Amino acid sequence: MLPMAPYRAPFYLFNGHLQTLWPVWQTLRKPAINWPRERWETPDGDFIDVDCINQGSADKPVVILFHGLEGSSQSHYARGLAAVLQQVGWTGFVPHFRGCSGELNRLPRAYHSGDSTEIDWILKRFKQREPQRKLFAAGVSLGGNALMKWLGEQGASAGDVIEGAAAVSPPMDVGACGAWLDQGNNRSVYTQHFLRTMKLQSEARLERFPDLFDAKRMRAATTLREFDDTVTAPLHGFKNVDDYWTRASALPLLGGIRAPTLLLMPRNDPFLPDACYPQQCPEALTLETPASGGHVGFSGGKGLNKDLWLPSRIINFFAQLSA
Repeated sequence: MLPMAPYRAPFYLFNGHLQTLWPVWQTLRKPAINWPRERWETPDGDFIDVDCINQGSADKPVVILFHGLEGSSQSHYARGLAAVLQQVGWTGFVPHFRGCSGELNRLPRAYHSGDSTEIDWILKRFKQREPQRKLFAAGVSLGGNALMKWLGEQGASAGDVIEGAAAVSPPMDVGACGAWLDQGNNRSVYTQHFLRTMKLQSEARLERFPDLFDAKRMRAATTLREFDDTVTAPLHGFKNVDDYWTRASALPLLGGIRAPTLLLMPRNDPFLPDACYPQQCPEALTLETPASGGHVGFSGGKGLNKDLWLPSRIINFFAQLSA
């Protein structure tokens, strides 16, 4: 693959909010895709569902995509990646974080921004299953932060599992991102959207596990901070929201990354304050901070593949590593 031209937003997507929301709106108009699905038993007796978004040639690489908060294999970025994988003949999978595949998982725990342990066993299971094929990992938003955290923790040993990685719009300072989303228009648009779906999941967990957390406080939560302090932190062994947000953040671990990694963070991403952008990067990390793109957006560009700039950039990066 040849180097790609930078993303240029069309005139009608003139800010980061529109660039973020446009592909989401477009996807809501489309029917669900019935991807082939496998159910994997987890090491702790739970399960996750893994969707194959493209079955490529057996001699070509495999891409594992980790979705964002409340995302799934139906999300616009997964559909876009599937289209590009089909073009190049590669295989792609979307492992769902627990509870995100449409069925509540068995255990009280769910998933969180720093769930690098989950990333670790998933990628190593893929490696055991496909020992002769090149594996690449990509993550968007929450999944991108968890993947970057895993890369930093693993250091050089990540190369024993994957050939390279890509992360798009990861909130690598989870506390700064949470505080930013709890303010102004972000709070009224994005945070309330996330809280609606997360509260539904929480109600389902309470039906199965009464007194799992403070139900009244969960229902009254109007910010991510309140929700994470009430639900996410205690469910996953953190002392409180500050302990969770601090320990889940990938930013302090970037210096440990040794696997070739593309980090794509638009400057107009409405989810990410300045604190989420790295000041220094290790040699293995390719940081791209385009002026536009929104939060995992990059939609509506020019040409036949106008909505495929983002997955094309990811596969372009992986293909250069694979050559």
